[in-house]
Amino acid sequence: MKRRDSGDKPVPSAYDKALGLLARREQSRRELRRKLDQRGYAGEETTAALDRLGEQHYQDDERFAGMLLRNRAGQGYGPLRIRMELKTHGLSDAVIRQLLDEAEVDWEASAATQLRRRYGGKASADHAERARRGQFLLRRGFSAATVRQVTHAEVDDADEEN
Repeated sequence: MKRRDSGDKPVPSAYDKALGLLARREQSRRELRRKLDQRGYAGEETTAALDRLGEQHYQDDERFAGMLLRNRAGQGYGPLRIRMELKTHGLSDAVIRQLLDEAEVDWEASAATQLRRRYGGKASADHAERARRGQFLLRRGFSAATVRQVTHAEVDDADEEN
């Protein structure tokens, strides 16, 4: 049964509202719950709607996580930043670890691309500049080992050119 708001307009059920949100883009279960709670749906109605959407495969946290991982990796973010974002959506560490392990992403190449995009093709002139570049990559979510590998490779390439 549809409720009515103060304007005598029918209010959609939690299921219909969540389905409409999913029609726009993939969303995690936690994200949908938060949005439905903000719109004043009862907890039981929200849970039932989310369970039904999951059973019908309209909402799937693993599919959502895979989409988010591909999107963020394509934007040049590293695995640590992606891991933290996935955790905010309520995914378990095991699922996140599995997705990152299965991801076909060359994190070193991605980090090197981000350096070139940000700083051009020039190698860092001194230690302070290399540290700045390393901090940039760390903020984007790359591991310290990857940052070290990429920033040292940049110095080695510059030495070969001279």
